[in-house]
Formats: sequence, structure tokens, C-alpha cells
Amino acid sequence: MWKFPRLSAALAVVFALSAGQAEAGGDPAKGERVYKKCKACHAIGEGAKNRVGPQLNAVVGRAAGSIPGYRYSKAMREAGDAGLVWTTEALDDYLAAPKAFLKGTKMAFPGLKKATDRENLIAYLHAAAADGKPGTAATAATTTTQVAAAAATGGGAAAARPSHGVFHLGRMATPAEIAAWDIDIRPDGAGLPDGKGTVADGEVVYEELCAACHGDFGEGRDRWPVLAGGFDTLTADRPVKTIGSYWPYLLTVYDYVRRAMPFGDARSLSDDEVYAVTAYLLYLNDIVTEEDFELSRQNFTAMRLGNEANFVADDRAAEEHYRNGEPCMRDCKPGPVEVLMRARVLDVTPDSDADTSGAAVD
Repeated sequence: MWKFPRLSAALAVVFALSAGQAEAGGDPAKGERVYKKCKACHAIGEGAKNRVGPQLNAVVGRAAGSIPGYRYSKAMREAGDAGLVWTTEALDDYLAAPKAFLKGTKMAFPGLKKATDRENLIAYLHAAAADGKPGTAATAATTTTQVAAAAATGGGAAAARPSHGVFHLGRMATPAEIAAWDIDIRPDGAGLPDGKGTVADGEVVYEELCAACHGDFGEGRDRWPVLAGGFDTLTADRPVKTIGSYWPYLLTVYDYVRRAMPFGDARSLSDDEVYAVTAYLLYLNDIVTEEDFELSRQNFTAMRLGNEANFVADDRAAEEHYRNGEPCMRDCKPGPVEVLMRARVLDVTPDSDADTSGAAVD
């Protein structure tokens, strides 16, 4: 079994050089047939992507656990950091009995028992260059020589791996990954995506994906939040905080629907569908009254919610309490402390309004 804690840089050099000296002696054509046992989990060739297992282009001579973006087992990462390189010999031992070679590996395949099958498969893998195009044994040998050189300088196999910062954790996010998360919207509308949707379109989406929880008309079902109504209730003991009665900005509505809804299937709505659902929520709250009203990036920032004027800028830093002296932390209230009201769970609508005892404003 592979014991990575005791592997030295010198031993990594031996492994790497052995791969360069011993070219695969099997039959790549026969190895391609053996590879059919691997293709359910691994890809090889031009454009190969990680699947259940990592892609196998230029695997011969590659440091273990070094493909960016693949979630290796802890055992494989540690083995790579300690100097394991996929030489022909190491691959032969691993393919014979993966779990015996490296305890903790994610590879569920029991192994290839026939030595000729392993030899042919390694010959097939040996010929695949990093870009997936057919290469030669020399291509892989060049890679192993580079790994060996890194190991000889004291860096081990880890020195040949991509740089991931001081602790070798994670990787740089790709532009596509950043774009998928970069969906914030500024109050002035910057960041709003192109798109549009009418009240009528939004009603269709809402009835299919939202009404089961929020009710056909935004009235809320069971303990799910109410989305419409609640006008003139903010001064009551139990205010109904809806989009129409309480929320100050439509951008918050759009952003929340886009990020978190539908419940259990977040980020599944298209930009047009989010615009449409937002338009329908405006309609349910009597902010717009026409079913053919169309909300889009162009008219979005012109929309105003009814309670916007009752929100003020956070100016606590300007208060004397924060500017002068230490805040009072003890005996600040003269007389005994009384419990005037009890909080109820936030973001949950009660089943009924019958019991209001102990209720409080959230």
C-alpha cells in the first residue's frame, strides 16, 4: 500500500525517472478496449472533462491529485503532496487493486487482475497528450522529466502542481463561475439583467411554482409568508409585512426571487420569468393595475413601493452615544425591567389571527 508520509523528494525523482525510462510496452488498440471499463467514470480525448473521476489526458507522469476543479479524496491529495507521480509502475500497482494501493481512495473499481490488461490500458493512456490529441510515449516522458526536475529541487510532486496559494487549497475561480455568482444589483439598477415580463406571464409562473406556499393571491398558506395586503397594519400589534405594506425597494424583491426562489429549486428561473413574477407581485399589491403591464430593465427603477419613505439612512455612527464615551452596559434603566411583549418567530405567518396574546412587532 502507498504510504505517502514517508515518501521523500528523492524517491519521487526515482518514480518520475522510471516513467521516462520505461515506455509503455502494451498495445494501445487493445488498451482502448480495456478502457471501456473506465469510461463510465473517466473521460479522455479532446475536450475531456472531469466526471465521477478526473479526466485522464496526460495522466502518465502526472502528479497525483493535481487536476484543477476535481474533488479528490483526502488520501489522494495527501499522496500527491507527498510526491506520488503516476508513473507506469505506479499506475500498474494502482490499477491492480486501487484500495490496496491507496487506502481512502474514492475509486470504487475493484481493479484489473490481468497484467496484460493493465499494460495495454497504460499504453493507451500513455499516448494521450494534455490536450487530448494523440501523442507519443515521448510526450508523457517529457512530462515526467519535468516532474522529476521539480522533485529534485526539493519541491516534490506538489511543486509541479498548479499554485493555489500558500496552503495549496482550492483554485482560482473561472470567469464563468464568477459570472454565475456575480448577480448583485445596486439601488440605482446597475446589475439588472436584460429581460422583461408582463403581469399575465408572471401569473402563470406564480401559479405553477409559488402559489402552493404563498397562496393564489399572495395571502400565504399554513406558515408560509404573506406576500400581499397588510396595508395600514404597521402600527398594529401584529403588522402584516408584505411587499405592498412594508418592503421599501422593488430591487430587493427582484433580487430575493432571483436568488432564492422557487423554494427548493433556487436559481431555476430565467431572467424574464423573474421580471414577470416581480410584475405579478406588484399587481397583487395594487401597485400596478393592468394585466398587460410589462416590467423590464428599462422601467424598473421608476417603480416605487408604498413604504419607501418610512425607511431612513442608518445614521447611528453620528449619534452622540457612539461618538462620546463608552456605552452604558449596567444599571442603565432606572427601576425594575419589565417584559412588555414577546417576539414571535421571524418570517413565519401564523395560521390565524385569532390568538394575539403575547404578540409583538418584529
